[in-house]
Amino acid sequence: MKRKSWAVLLVLLMAVSTALYGCGGDEGSEGDDSASNTLIFGRGGDSVGLDPITVTDGESFKVTTNIFETLVEFGEQDTEIQAGLAKEWDVAEDGLTYTFTLQEGVKFQDGTDFNADAVVFNFERWMNGTADEFPYYGSMFGGFKGDEGHVIQEVNAVDESTVEFKLKRPQAPFLKNLAMSMFSIASPTAVEELGDKFAKQPTDAGTGPFKFVEWKENDRIVLEKNEDYWQEDLPKLDQIIFKSIPENSARLNALISGEIDLADGINPSDAEKITSDENLQLYERPSLNVGYLGLTNTREPFNDPKVRQALNHAVNKQAIIDAFFEGKADAAKNPMPPVINGYNDDIEEYEFDLEKAKALLAEAGYPDGFEMELWAMPVPRPYMPDGQKVAEAIQADFAKIGVEAEIVSFEWATYLDKASKGEADAFLLGWTGDNGDADNFLYTLLDKDNIGSNNYAYYSNDELHDLLIEAQTEVDEDKRAELYKQAQEIIHEDAPWVPLAHSTPLLAGSAKVKNFLPHPTGSDLLSGVSIE
Repeated sequence: MKRKSWAVLLVLLMAVSTALYGCGGDEGSEGDDSASNTLIFGRGGDSVGLDPITVTDGESFKVTTNIFETLVEFGEQDTEIQAGLAKEWDVAEDGLTYTFTLQEGVKFQDGTDFNADAVVFNFERWMNGTADEFPYYGSMFGGFKGDEGHVIQEVNAVDESTVEFKLKRPQAPFLKNLAMSMFSIASPTAVEELGDKFAKQPTDAGTGPFKFVEWKENDRIVLEKNEDYWQEDLPKLDQIIFKSIPENSARLNALISGEIDLADGINPSDAEKITSDENLQLYERPSLNVGYLGLTNTREPFNDPKVRQALNHAVNKQAIIDAFFEGKADAAKNPMPPVINGYNDDIEEYEFDLEKAKALLAEAGYPDGFEMELWAMPVPRPYMPDGQKVAEAIQADFAKIGVEAEIVSFEWATYLDKASKGEADAFLLGWTGDNGDADNFLYTLLDKDNIGSNNYAYYSNDELHDLLIEAQTEVDEDKRAELYKQAQEIIHEDAPWVPLAHSTPLLAGSAKVKNFLPHPTGSDLLSGVSIE
């Protein structure tokens, strides 16, 4: 009788297990999304890599910000600096020395100690690298060790819990730069032991609230709770699954059906469907972005500013915003959004004027137009919900001035790699600010120092460079703002891009998701999120 009871119970348990598994999809044992305290985050594209210093894409930072941590952090929904792995800091009067006092008792997920030596190890690793290895480091700190523009002179461990940075010149956004996701501190032991595997399998490498478990490319990345996390009562979740669902409509359907719990890249046209469903909730990410059409300035005929100005006049931005952003965007005239200090609102936008565009093309020697390739993003991004459709609209606009644009696309990682090498004529791309500072838009995206990394347009202007370096060094915020306004005037005249839109990105979630706070940088820390 006892054996029979156990047999019946076993059958029932198997039936319940099968039912739960069926509801959750085919995640497998390591990525079992049937777990009651698992959050499944549906997103439009996969990560490029999981070593944060080696990548520049938002999909990678969306994951790494939950595994790794930085010395200082941003606020929950802003870019104000607060304590992170450093609990306090002191800045010398001349702005050349920063001394950080570190949190005590923090360990990496591999059990080794987080301390000043670990901080020094990471910065030495980065500053001795190259732009190909660590593109963001050079962008934010003026190059690498030995380069004339490199801002950091040295990083020293004063004692186990104190680390000192000595700079060659003041850098106004230095603290904000340190808070950026790519400058997360990794376990020296893990970095050395994992070697080339680190970028794809950063096992036990961070100090963050979640640990890496599994990555099935173009499918899912699985993280699990760090049981020994140093911040009390965090994280709330046991597991996070980042699931790649490229199609916006498919991602929304997955949310409605309960297959996922959160979805980014929501089409503005679907907002009403979400708000009218009591089982769902709509989120607006604070806007800190720009979507643009980049023109590779080293390729003919885009090396002629008159051609670039003509293309600016040929794009009907408002029609694009009305058709694809549903009012959740503003037309862009500068490379950075109006919320950034130093934004130049006095600049006159290139109005949609086909006759002026044709006249400029004629002056440049192209009265009958020309043929070109127009690269369209294969994935939805916060600054551009549907790159393919936007490309088609621009293609139609260009045709009106005799410019025949062939639309080209690639898988996302390939797209970024090829565009960064200057292989595109023109490419759709965008930027979500990393730290809320003008430097992170103008210097990072358009300075000659960053050609081959984040300056995909291969745009170079020596006068602009001098202004941007002066603005970095100036600590008076009013004076910095004036320098950035002058910089935007130069950029506007040179027209290396066609700025398109500053969007308000939309996300949606199950009503069961609590305390999800979308961050303006796009790097969402999920340690405080719970499911009820």
